[in-house]
Amino acid sequence: MNSSLLFSRKIFQSRKLAITTKKAFSSSASTDFFQSVRECDGSGKGGEAFTAAALVSAGLFLGAGRYTSCEQKRIVADSDLYPGQAGVKRGPAPKDPMTVYAKMAIQRESEGSKGFQTPTAQATSPSTNTTVEKVSSKYIHELTADELRIEEATRKAKQHSGGLKLFSGNGNMALSLEIARQLGINLGRATVGKFADGEANVVIHENVRGKDVYIVQPTCPPVNDNIMELLLMVSTLRRASARRITVVIPYYGYARQDRKMQARVPISAADVARLMEAMGIDRVIAVDLHCGQIQGFFGPRVPVDNLDGGIVGLDYFGSKDLYNPVVVSPDAGGVYRAKKFKEGLAQKYDMQDIGLAMIVKQRARAGSVDQMDLVGDVKGCDCILVDDMIDTAGTLCKAADVLVANGARRVFAFASHGLLSGPGNDRIANSKMEEVVILNTIPTSPQRDANEKLTELSVAPLLAQAIFNIHAKKSISALFK
Repeated sequence: MNSSLLFSRKIFQSRKLAITTKKAFSSSASTDFFQSVRECDGSGKGGEAFTAAALVSAGLFLGAGRYTSCEQKRIVADSDLYPGQAGVKRGPAPKDPMTVYAKMAIQRESEGSKGFQTPTAQATSPSTNTTVEKVSSKYIHELTADELRIEEATRKAKQHSGGLKLFSGNGNMALSLEIARQLGINLGRATVGKFADGEANVVIHENVRGKDVYIVQPTCPPVNDNIMELLLMVSTLRRASARRITVVIPYYGYARQDRKMQARVPISAADVARLMEAMGIDRVIAVDLHCGQIQGFFGPRVPVDNLDGGIVGLDYFGSKDLYNPVVVSPDAGGVYRAKKFKEGLAQKYDMQDIGLAMIVKQRARAGSVDQMDLVGDVKGCDCILVDDMIDTAGTLCKAADVLVANGARRVFAFASHGLLSGPGNDRIANSKMEEVVILNTIPTSPQRDANEKLTELSVAPLLAQAIFNIHAKKSISALFK
């Protein structure tokens, strides 16, 4: 009975202690709290036990108070996320740290675009930015018509050259620089050299990730070195995550080995194409391939654009005072090329009386011609020999002799690639031809510059326009109309 009364008394004291603890922690004076704890015992004895119990109870209430405070804060935070909740007071909205910088950027952009017009974006533009700078209106009246045309062409080139990168090997650096100048961009920074043991060393010093990359590298002599440089440059750019790689090959080496003329010989033109395709090229731009079927040596995923170098020579010969001109093919395989050159002169310069002739040659062996026969009439005419390349110039010089022997008035020659191997330069200098016109697809030499019968035209504008059209997703065939 006494124990039951004692237990009830302890429960009553614990409830009173809880109420007192809550009041004590709500006040600022802790001494009153401990004094009230002692009063709970009545006599003040045994206060140590009650003090311990009070501390435990205080801890529970303190934790409960903190939990309640955290819960209220969480509700307030959730009310900011869900403003539809009613009855809860929301705190101030957080400030956006990028607001100031965004305003500054917008203000700077608006100030920079003052005085410039914003044309409508063209469908051929690869860029998503429709803001294109044009010539400031205050300078338009100061420019001539030609300067305005050049300025407009420069603006278009800059519009489409955002992701365009142009690199070059050691094959023809002068041509690469001229193409870059025509496009209005800088040549990409790269190291293409050799190690001490003769191995090719290729290092690209620019970021090409996601870029549209063009490599200008003719595979002219030294053929194997230039091919290896081209393959390693393609591999380097492919491993550097270039978006698309287009190789510009003004002169395609090994092009004359395009079929098996006898047993146990390679088809080297196809093998070189397979090597480049295995390295990961996406497109090929060439100038006057020796045979059109070389385009088929590449797979369907690698389109080949075979540019006609003859259109560069049309303007040159169209400006000459030719008398009864006749276009002559030095062999049966080049009749189609000579026919296209004839049709180009007739269409562009209204020369309706142009003739066409052909020389049939019989070779004793490679590089040596045994007999040549003329098919056509050239008596009293100015003849233009049209071929894709001049190697040792033996065939060309003998063809000129045949034409002169058949009564030709003057003999000219045009070829896209002037290799002039061995005695080729001397043979032209001592030949019966008036002039030999070639393109700069192959780098020149001091001996060629000293030859008065040689005239070199630049193919850079044609290649630059082809690169620009491909990058801007325009037609290539429009260049030849």
